Amino acid sequence: MILQGTLVNVAAIAAGCLIGRWAGSFLSARMRQTLMVGLGLAVLLIGLQLALQSRQLMIVIGSLIFGGMIGEAVGIERRLEEFGQRLQRRFSGMGTIAEGFVTASLLYCVGAMAIMGSLQDGMGGKPTILYAKAALDGVASIALASTLGIGVLFSVVPLFLYQGAITLLAELASSILTDAVVTEMNAVGGLLILAIAIDLMGIKRLPVGNLLPSVFVVIGLLWAFGMA
Repeated sequence: MILQGTLVNVAAIAAGCLIGRWAGSFLSARMRQTLMVGLGLAVLLIGLQLALQSRQLMIVIGSLIFGGMIGEAVGIERRLEEFGQRLQRRFSGMGTIAEGFVTASLLYCVGAMAIMGSLQDGMGGKPTILYAKAALDGVASIALASTLGIGVLFSVVPLFLYQGAITLLAELASSILTDAVVTEMNAVGGLLILAIAIDLMGIKRLPVGNLLPSVFVVIGLLWAFGMA
C-alpha cells in the first residue's frame, strides 16, 4: 500500500506523544532537561554521521548560502512559528506548543531517512527505512512531548505532507537523485540536524527552517556543474 511507511511513521509519533504527555506529569524539571540533553546528543551524532559523508564541500557551502537566501525570502521559519503560535493560542495552557511544533517538525522532516525512505516506499519497495525511522521518531516523541508538550503531536501534519509528496513523486525523482546527489543532500541535511541538536541542548536556537531549501538546492547545483 502506497504511503504505508509514512502512515506508520505518523502513528508512531502520535503514540509516542501520548505516552510522553502522560509521562510528563511524573517527570521533574531536572529529569526533563536531562532527557532533552540526551536526545540532543543522539541527534548530534546522527547529524555528524551524515554531514561527514560529503565529497563536494563547496557544493554544500553554496547550497547553504543560496538555500538560506531562499528560506529568508520566503520566511519559512517565521511561517512555521506563526502557525505554531496560532496553535498556542488555540490550545493555551497545554504546554509550549509553538516550540514543540517547530522543533519536532524540523527534527522529523530533515534528514536522509525521510527522503530515502519515502523514495523507497514510492518506488514499490517495502518501506523498511521508514519503519526504522518510525521507531526512532516514536522514541524521540516521548522525550519531546514530555518536555515540550502537545505541540509535538501537530508535527505529524508537515511530516505527512512532506514525506507523502516525496513518495508520490518518487518515480520522477529517482532519475534525478543519483548517488552523488543523495550523498550531498545527506550532508546538508546532516548539518541542519546538527543545528537542531544545538537547539535541543539549549545552547542556541538557530533559524533551521530558513535553511531547509538548502537540501534541494544541492540537486540544482550538482546538475548545473555536471557533478551529478
